[in-house]
Amino acid sequence: MGLYYEDFEIGQVFVSQARTITESDVVQFTGLSGDFNPLHTDEEFAKNTPFGTRIAHGALGFSIMTGLMDRLGVFSGTAIAFLGIDNWSFPKPIFIGDTIYFEMKITNKRPTSKGGRGIIFREITVFNQNKEIVQKGQMNIMVKCRETELINR
Repeated sequence: MGLYYEDFEIGQVFVSQARTITESDVVQFTGLSGDFNPLHTDEEFAKNTPFGTRIAHGALGFSIMTGLMDRLGVFSGTAIAFLGIDNWSFPKPIFIGDTIYFEMKITNKRPTSKGGRGIIFREITVFNQNKEIVQKGQMNIMVKCRETELINR
């Protein structure tokens, strides 16, 4: 079971496991998303870009980060709703073969007006294997309060 609203502390930091971005990831994401931009799919084209090679879709990196977040288990069974993304940026590209992980810092929290749930404000920073920031931003999530669990049993 994940953590409840009461378990989170402002300033708390969680670090995910890492995952390597593969050629297969890019090919599958291209088909799923329909984004066939040559920056992701055409090596000869990509050689003439500032990156010098193909890069992974930004949305692919974000999606893999959400999978890594699930693997943390912090919100398993206690998340109610993902509320939004603020100020998301892509300071550096993710290359095929890069290994990414993230750090999640709890920046604020507040109970909701309905009770039994609270909002957790999170700052997410995604790094590559060289500890370079490749994506970052804020993501808010609504989670259960522990007292609700006791009442519902």
